[in-house]
Amino acid sequence: MPVLLLIWTGRLITKNCLPRSNKWYLRVDFGLYRMILLAIMSKQTLTFTFTTMLAGALTCSVGAEDWSQFRGPDHDGSSPEKILTTWPATGLKEVWKEPMTDGFSAITLGGGRAYTLETREVDSAQQEVCVALDANTGKELWAMPLGIAKFDGGGDSGTPDNKGGDGPRSTPTFDSGKVYTYSSRMVLKCMDAASGKEIWSCDLMQKHAGRNIHWESAASPLVDGDLVFVAGGGPGEALLAFDKNDGHVVWKGQDDMMTQSTPVVTTILGTKQVIFFTQSGLVSVVPAKGDVLWRFPFKYKTSTAISPVVCGDLVYCSAAYGVGTSACKITKTADGFAATEVWTQPFSVLANHWSTPVFSQGYLYGISFQAKFGKAPLVCVNAATGQVMWSQPGFGMGGITLVNGCVLVLSDAGDLVLVKTSSESYQEVARSHVLAGKCWNAASVSNGRIYARSTKEGVSLDVSAH
Repeated sequence: MPVLLLIWTGRLITKNCLPRSNKWYLRVDFGLYRMILLAIMSKQTLTFTFTTMLAGALTCSVGAEDWSQFRGPDHDGSSPEKILTTWPATGLKEVWKEPMTDGFSAITLGGGRAYTLETREVDSAQQEVCVALDANTGKELWAMPLGIAKFDGGGDSGTPDNKGGDGPRSTPTFDSGKVYTYSSRMVLKCMDAASGKEIWSCDLMQKHAGRNIHWESAASPLVDGDLVFVAGGGPGEALLAFDKNDGHVVWKGQDDMMTQSTPVVTTILGTKQVIFFTQSGLVSVVPAKGDVLWRFPFKYKTSTAISPVVCGDLVYCSAAYGVGTSACKITKTADGFAATEVWTQPFSVLANHWSTPVFSQGYLYGISFQAKFGKAPLVCVNAATGQVMWSQPGFGMGGITLVNGCVLVLSDAGDLVLVKTSSESYQEVARSHVLAGKCWNAASVSNGRIYARSTKEGVSLDVSAH
């Protein structure tokens, strides 16, 4: 009698269930599971109970998902997960800790693997290398060179006892069994996530008149739907969207000079859009075609590095080097969209160097000021007015993640600090020293674990709420 073999995978997403910032949703991810149903078929009948077998074969994980891109799957630095908020005095439980070489790349997760960029010697030269690790053990699975890593030493700054360690600033993106990287020399590459084998690549400097900048490209590739978005091309092709499967250019346009900022995809006033932060300021475009929806001019000097932060119909932007901070309000009329400044703060009051703030319930939480290694404060800012509600020094140039009603701060010295999202005062919930070396990036939260790295090592920590 013939045998029927059915392999099933899927994802169910239902909104209006669990709180997540200003969103409500329930995500049940079956992507990592496969169900094999075997049934014996006779000429007369085929009988099996699908529902019963489905319920027994699958495990549901509510609120858990892969941290697949720079600043998470929703591009806003937030995680839907419930994590442990009472941390042991002896420190968080390590799942693994492994040596890593220089780099400021964060860690992304997908397909049971963790991905990051490091600097390694390959063929007698210092190169950027994309590294894939087993997410459960930290074991290296593959490493793919991306090209010569040449930095001017700016990354070697730090506190007197924590200097040294330059390296790649970009973070890999995982999507549908593939990994995407954008090197400091502006080579966009797509690799097979299981093997690291190249699927396609595009050198923007050679093929699109790319114009690199001081400290070179630090932006990460943004994947949404079937498209990969990057900036860096020449006149008439400064902003680009590539087909994520074969690498052909879907659209290109504009003349804006690039920055180190990674673009974001968002929905404002019911319209989906991609927002780039260029040397001209904010540029919002239609994802499918690249048509400009609105622009907001913003001063550029030396370097702009944070991503735009969307706060409802407000968009926040900031830069160091004497520039400061502004927020614009997006409005929509019969003639299209407009962006109007609602507030601005001078550099002396508020500025983000490369650490992008997070937004929660009307307030922004981020690390302010420039190059205050070991000292830079965590600040809370009213998104509607720009008023600084409180400021707590001592974090340095680290990174911010929003999770479980708290701000998870990775200090530049390797401390993880959990802070309540409150505009009233600084309220520390938990703290643990987790890494040696220098951390100029943000932690990732995925499937009950925190993943973080420095210029010397990477770590996975169990913070699942039991």
